[in-house]
Amino acid sequence: QVQVVESGGGSVQAGGSLRLSCIVSGGDFRTYRTAWYRQAPGENRTFVAGISRFGTYDVYTKSVEGRFIITRDNAKNSIYLQMNDLRPEDTAVYFCAAAREGPYGDSGNYDYWGQGTQVTVSS
Repeated sequence: QVQVVESGGGSVQAGGSLRLSCIVSGGDFRTYRTAWYRQAPGENRTFVAGISRFGTYDVYTKSVEGRFIITRDNAKNSIYLQMNDLRPEDTAVYFCAAAREGPYGDSGNYDYWGQGTQVTVSS
């Protein structure tokens, strides 16, 4: 059974940085596209960043371009999200997800989700 576990969330002041990690276990990690989503209180879950199976392609939502970097390490079954220059509007629960196929920005595509990790940015 595939399990997805995120870590690395926390509280920071605006302008600070955090690095989120996610481990996907129980399956062949190299067969999955992977992504980060986030959900702010009272809002829908939205796409943040995605990365291809071997890390050769990545894509970001416009509001995080130039500030966030998604990477993956297939040897460790892991993906990461380096978040720099954090803003209060980045406050959300961040979720890691894995999919075999389909558009990165379509949450319905993803087969496996983690429980999420809270990121809080204060002004």
